[in-house]
Amino acid sequence: MCIAVIGASGFVGRALSVALAGAGYDVVALARHPPDIPGVRAQSVDVADESSLRAALDGCESAYYLVHSLSAGDFRDRDRELAEGCGRAAAAAGVGRIVYLGGLGDDPQSEHLVSRQEVGTALARGGVDIVELRAAVVLGAGSVSFELLRYLTERLPFMVCPRWVRTAIQPIALADVIRYLIGAIDVEPGVYEIGGADTTTYREMIAAYASARGLRRRRIADVPYLTPRLSSYWLDLVTPVDRRVSHALVESLVTEVIVHDRARTDEAFGIEPLGLVDALALTLDDQARALDTDLLSREDGLRDGIYTVRVDVAVPTDTAARLDADLGRIGGRYSWYGLSLAWRARSVLGRLVGERWNLERAHPIAAGENVDWWLITRRGPGILVLRSIDWFPGEGWLGYRVTEHELTQVGALRPKGIPGFLYWKMLQPIHRRVFRALARHRLKRAHDFADPHAIDV
Repeated sequence: MCIAVIGASGFVGRALSVALAGAGYDVVALARHPPDIPGVRAQSVDVADESSLRAALDGCESAYYLVHSLSAGDFRDRDRELAEGCGRAAAAAGVGRIVYLGGLGDDPQSEHLVSRQEVGTALARGGVDIVELRAAVVLGAGSVSFELLRYLTERLPFMVCPRWVRTAIQPIALADVIRYLIGAIDVEPGVYEIGGADTTTYREMIAAYASARGLRRRRIADVPYLTPRLSSYWLDLVTPVDRRVSHALVESLVTEVIVHDRARTDEAFGIEPLGLVDALALTLDDQARALDTDLLSREDGLRDGIYTVRVDVAVPTDTAARLDADLGRIGGRYSWYGLSLAWRARSVLGRLVGERWNLERAHPIAAGENVDWWLITRRGPGILVLRSIDWFPGEGWLGYRVTEHELTQVGALRPKGIPGFLYWKMLQPIHRRVFRALARHRLKRAHDFADPHAIDV
């Protein structure tokens, strides 16, 4: 079956495209800037261009619609117009079914939730069968709602919050959303409510996230007269999330978003979703595993709670082999890394807060082995990726990729609480300078030993 994912560049769309390809479907990823996913055909298309969208959908039996315009000022009108155009394009292209991920809420009081439900109606006007899945907060790295939860809990041990922290909500794990979306290919058309196993509140979600991250209990003071609009301005000071999106979401937090007709959904899908604690733990673990494999493709800056520094330096002719050989000799000495005094100072700082770094070699240098204060997560020709072991500021990664003409070095940190945030911010002014020095050290080691088998570490 050929399936189109419209909005494949979003965090749900990308995960769904990967899962569909893994399940053996012929997947076409549609977006202005479609992701590069193995086994998936990427096609650039503007959803507002109805004729181009129709051409892109030609030959597809089903399509997923995962497009939102929250960052636009008139998102409600725009989303409705885009959905109507997509419904017409899908019908003209012969698509038999559209699966749409919308939002829960009975008689919602916010533009955001009203818009989510209007989109489902607008899609149906094209005459194509619609399966509309209505969900609350999706717990996954990259979800705006999850990122707000992450930054608030990580950065604030004490919070002053409005009454919406007691609003009932039924969050659902991204992994379960993907299972429902794939299952929607075969169920009867209609509206289905989906949610996790637990009905909770935002206050309880904050406490559960703190527990999952190993943080101290977060204290929350409710202020009844603090309106959602006022609290959205406060979020702007604490979180780096796009304020146009966060403001629209915060205004919807006064509406209960819970599943009322679970029996119908259970009968159609037969899925047992995760509870809140398991969903949060899975989200954090999945993000760490993704960093193990995708670290070297990350760009500079903060994204989804991860700070990244990337340095690319040119490699002299005939040096790549020696660089790669040196990567295989990691361990046992601070001098391997470069800036030995800085690493020793970092080791002393860690001991003051309970870390116990040990210099040790690994035999062989292979994925799954421990070396010094790292776990090796990737080792292949020209590639070495390391993940920190029991670091107090959070989880750290250090990766190298060597090609014939370039050395790429990437460092990343997922801060843990306020200590991790302050640790990164204090070092941020010198990070790039330090990383360039470390990269030059790699080149110097390769230059000093002409024979890759004679490098002395």
